[in-house]
This record gives sequence, C-alpha cells and structure tokens, in this order.
Amino acid sequence: MGDFNLALVIVAIVVCIIVFIFNVYLLVNYQHPDDKNQAYFPKFVVVLGLSIALISILMLPADVANRQACRHAIYNGACSLTLPMKDLWIAVYIIDAVLVFFVIPFAMFYYEGDQDKSVGQRIKSALLWVITTAIVCGLLLGILYGLVGKVDFTVMHLSSTTTNFPSTWDFSSGQPCIGSGARQCSAYLASPSSEKTWTMRSTFPEYVVALATIVGSVLFAIFGGVGIACLPLGLIFSFIRRPKAVITRSQYIKEATELGKKAKELKKAADALHQEERSGSKGRKWRKNVKAVEKELLQLEEDVKLLEEMYPQGEKAETAWALTVLGYLAKLVLGILGLIVSVAWVAHIVIYLLIDPPLSPFLNEVFIKLDDIWGLLGTVAFAFFCFYLLLAVIAGAMMLGLRLVFITIHPMKWGATLMNSFLFNVALILLCSISVIQFCATAFGYYAQATAAQEIFGHTLQSLRGIKYLYKYNVFQIAFIVLAGLTFVYYAAFGWRRKKPSGRFQLSS
Repeated sequence: MGDFNLALVIVAIVVCIIVFIFNVYLLVNYQHPDDKNQAYFPKFVVVLGLSIALISILMLPADVANRQACRHAIYNGACSLTLPMKDLWIAVYIIDAVLVFFVIPFAMFYYEGDQDKSVGQRIKSALLWVITTAIVCGLLLGILYGLVGKVDFTVMHLSSTTTNFPSTWDFSSGQPCIGSGARQCSAYLASPSSEKTWTMRSTFPEYVVALATIVGSVLFAIFGGVGIACLPLGLIFSFIRRPKAVITRSQYIKEATELGKKAKELKKAADALHQEERSGSKGRKWRKNVKAVEKELLQLEEDVKLLEEMYPQGEKAETAWALTVLGYLAKLVLGILGLIVSVAWVAHIVIYLLIDPPLSPFLNEVFIKLDDIWGLLGTVAFAFFCFYLLLAVIAGAMMLGLRLVFITIHPMKWGATLMNSFLFNVALILLCSISVIQFCATAFGYYAQATAAQEIFGHTLQSLRGIKYLYKYNVFQIAFIVLAGLTFVYYAAFGWRRKKPSGRFQLSS
C-alpha cells in the first residue's frame, strides 16, 4: 500500500505542474497583442482560475484512485487514505466560489474601467462593486444558512430483540429477524411507518458549495444541454458548408469591397456608441446596440476568414488550399467522434439517471472494464467524459451568446482574446466545473462509489432542505436532455444552410 500511496502523491504533484504550464501556454498564445506586457493581475487570475477548474475536474479521478488505497479493507475507516480528499474538495470549491464571486469580478471591473482614470480610481471603483457584492452575498448566505441550512436524511428505524447465543441459526426470507413475528430488523420487510427523517445542520463550507452548485447547475443545464449537441454538429455542418472551390480574382475583389464597406459602417457605429458611453447615455438601447455591433463584428471576421480560404494568395497558395481542405476534413472527423461521445452521454443520462431503477450501469461498466485492461485506462476515459462536458458548456455559451440579447459574447480566439473575455470564460468554467463534478459523481455513481466527492455531492447536497427536490425529480437532467433535443432539431433544420453576408448595418433608434 505504501508504494501505491507514494505513486499517487507523485502523480498528483506532476499533474498540478503540467496543468499550470498548460494554462500559461494557453494565456500566452490566446492573449490579444494589446495585452502583452501589461494587465498582469488579470493574467494571474486567469491562470489561477483555469488551474483550479482543471484540477477540480481531475480530482474526481484522483478520488477514485485514492479509494483504491482501502480496497483490501473491510470498511474505509479501517485504513489510512493517501490524500484527505474531503478537505481538498471543500478547499478547492471555497477558492472556486471566492474567485467567481469576488476576485474575477474585481479583475473585470478594473480591466474594463475608464482608461482616462488613474490606477487608484479604477481600483477604488472596482473595490466598491466587489464590496457591495460581498455584503449582499454574505447577508444572503447567512440568512439562508440560518433558516434552511439543514440536511434532512430519510432513514429507516430498525430494531430487534435479543436472545441467548444459539447453537444453530434458523433464518429464512420469511423469518429474517430474531423472535417470532418480528419484522422491524429487515429493511426490505419493514413497514412504511418505520421511515424517519433525521435532521442535522450542514457545515457552512458545504452549504456554500451547495449553493454555488445550484447556480452552476442552472448554467450547466442550459449551456451544457445546448453545447452537447452544437459542439459536434457545429463541426460536422462546418464541413458541409465548406468552400467547395477557389473563386476567381474578380469575385474576390467584389467580395472584399463589400466587406470593406461593412467594416467602415461598423467602425462608424462603434465610434457613435463610444461617444454615447462617454456622455453617460448607457441605457437599454445602448446595450442592445453594443450587442448588435459585437455580433456583426464576429460575423464580419468569419466572412473575412472564409474569403481568405476561398482565395488563397502568395507563393504557397496551393499549399494553403490543401491545408484548408485537410482542416475541414479534421473538423468532420472530430465532429463524428464528438457526436459519438454526445450520444453516449445522452444515452447514459436516460438509461442510468432518468429511468428508475436504471436499465444498466452503461458507462460505469465500460470504465470498470477499461480499468481491468490497464489500471489508468478507465480513469483517463472517465476524465475525458468530464472534460467533454466542460467543452460543451463553452460551446453552448458561444452559440446562445450569438443569438440571445441578454447573453454577452466573449469569444476565445487564438492570438486575439482580450482579458475581459478570458476572465468571463474562466468564471463560466469555474462556476460550471462544480456542477460538472456533481453531475459526474451522480452519473458515474457506480464507478465513483465510496468517494469523498460522492459523500459531498451525492448525499449532503441531495438532502439539503429546499434544494433536494431539484435533484429528487431530476430537474437539471431533464432540462439538459430537452435542450439537447431542441438543439439537434435546430441543426437538422437550419445547420446545413450557408450563412449569407448581412446587408447594411444600422443602429436601432
């Protein structure tokens, strides 16, 4: 057991280092040129937030591996676990909540502050917003914890008579207890009146994690349900809408001229909105126009990229076209593989979570068999399915952001991502990572049984007063499946259509 413990600790340390290096690499390559050699605090928050999110996802497979330290014990308390996973879970998610509700908003307010103000004024303005948020959240959490911060466990009161130790035992299915006519020691045969409610107060950290999980679950059900379908289907239909051939020079000049006119219109509109902002006219109409400009700008960037693909220039034009073709083929392959994973996820939710009793362990059994083939194969597959849900959340947020007015667009682009977009997406990932872990701990309960995560998210969370009914009636799972189905229908009806360049852009009056 000692060798196993040492190996697990070494793997955990190495993985944390790799995660940190990977997140620094993402930041360096995704950041906008305007943010180079500045905005160091937002960059630190981005790296820290991404590291916490990725480590929290990897902690569930680590929790499963940690459980293996007690695989030969009669019960888990009969041995010493390698890592104090319950304490680590609480610590990670308290840090998660602090980052989402305090640190990241401060960094965003500071970064987006008026550049004409001094650094001190921007810090003061950001602190005012964060302190106000902290007071409101603190009061709300305190009131809720004082009123309904309790856990109601449904237990069965069983009892039995006593007798002298006999030489032989005479138990059967018809007589499972000591004493004739006794039934109260058998949970299977006990009357419904033997069920009792055992109430106890949850710890405050667990309650904070629970409420953060509820907020994340709402976002996860919406964005994840949409993303689980649009992530693979978007790649597949991107291949279907791909440019089929290179256009002529005259066609290129015509399209480029139209895009140039559109760019001038958008710049003029952006300048007008900037003047309104400086004059303090930031009403509902202003926000609507800003959203419209952002949407048109993203569409313009896509049109420019598509035009460059259809008319490659330079000495290596043929090579560029060949790489474009290979890129779309890669999207098709990834889309098909993603569709298989998405279908597996949806089928698993229906088979294992929505149908009571479950028809089959399904993916749980797959992971166990993969572990039998090679020790870490099932753990790697398990981690992949969890990461896929996070990618689905990001894809769903992007899709809805382009179509709904009240959702802000924060695209992630290689070499062109501003820090406010970075911070927004990190906050979304952190908030949804809690729900992804809770969802995976429930969906893969057979594989992740007896883990600290299942104790926190499977028992305490699902028994909290006022919250338990959301899980009892599978509200989030049903919303997830419904939105995934609607998104699939949307792509089947409209996904194959090629986007047409929009006409003249005007701000709404």
